[in-house]
Amino acid sequence: MSRFLAVISLILCVAQSFAEENRSETAPAKKPQRIVSPELFPDHRVTFRVRAPDAKKVSLHGEWDGKTVAMTKEDAVWSITAGPLTPGLYGYGFVIDGLRTIDPSNPNVKPQRSPNTSILEMPSTPPRLDEFQDVPHGTVRLHDYRSKALNVLRHLQVYTPPGYDKSQENYPTLYLFHGSGDNQAGWTVIGRAHYILDNLIAQGKATPMVIVMTDGHAANSPPGTPIPELLAYNLAAFERDLFQDVMPFIESNYRVKTERDSRAICGLSMGGGQALTIGCNHLDKFAWIGGFSAAIFEPEKTGGVMLSDAAANDKIRLLWVACGKDDKLVKQAEKFSELLKKTNIRHELKITEGNHSWPVWRFYLADFLPLLFTEKK
Repeated sequence: MSRFLAVISLILCVAQSFAEENRSETAPAKKPQRIVSPELFPDHRVTFRVRAPDAKKVSLHGEWDGKTVAMTKEDAVWSITAGPLTPGLYGYGFVIDGLRTIDPSNPNVKPQRSPNTSILEMPSTPPRLDEFQDVPHGTVRLHDYRSKALNVLRHLQVYTPPGYDKSQENYPTLYLFHGSGDNQAGWTVIGRAHYILDNLIAQGKATPMVIVMTDGHAANSPPGTPIPELLAYNLAAFERDLFQDVMPFIESNYRVKTERDSRAICGLSMGGGQALTIGCNHLDKFAWIGGFSAAIFEPEKTGGVMLSDAAANDKIRLLWVACGKDDKLVKQAEKFSELLKKTNIRHELKITEGNHSWPVWRFYLADFLPLLFTEKK
């Protein structure tokens, strides 16, 4: 009996060993451990990680300093710790063997034509002007429309101030444009224009207004077109769409004032060049004009008919140009200002610290908005 039990025990051991071996061969591969990136620490340092087992070189590019820094590899994961960072909102991305890419572990992605930038937010106490605060908030509405001028489907966003839906008031309008790499969502997702204006209104520092944010890419020029020609080609199509479709749409569907003194136009980089050129050449439509890090390749064309308008200073309520000292476009801003001085056009030129980046442009918007639609001239 004992021999029988021993044989049975041996058979069971062999069967169990075979089963375990078979399971190891057929079981699915163990999933890689979840990557946490970015990981924020109380001292405002941040660790970034990306799994790239076959990569030869991985770097981090961050908007907080504009530098690209090499990351180190452990097993299959590359990482680096940056900071401490000043509280704020920053774009960043990885460069993996020469390819710029988003952080695949971070769902917050900057709106772009070719997305390659993730968004990091380092909260602050008390909240920054571009952070959500416990104040009355406006509404951002999304619109698709068929452009009659261009015969294509296009998109825009419209911010209405707190209380808009419950009032019968008509509001002034700011047409706000993005840069060449972005789209119409840029000024809300990473520009935080709606939070900035909500908070300024709550502080009594800005006039409640409607903000229209439309897609600045209105046309595609042939490949290889030089940047100045490309911008000019796109500007012509963009202006047609703005005047023939966007403005009529806004003024038919929103309670906005339609006189020139109640319209402002402003933008950054490519959108800054668009805003300055359209505004300066159409003082019959806009009294408030601004450009942040504006792409001004031909100052005379940007100034346009305004330069020879003897009544220009009576028509312009504000002409405001700003650029960072480390911005590649700062010389263009200075040349434009010199031209305006020669033609005695009243304007403001603001040269600040900073480069060609969203932290600078949010700062400019916070300065620009309180100047709009005021009595002072």
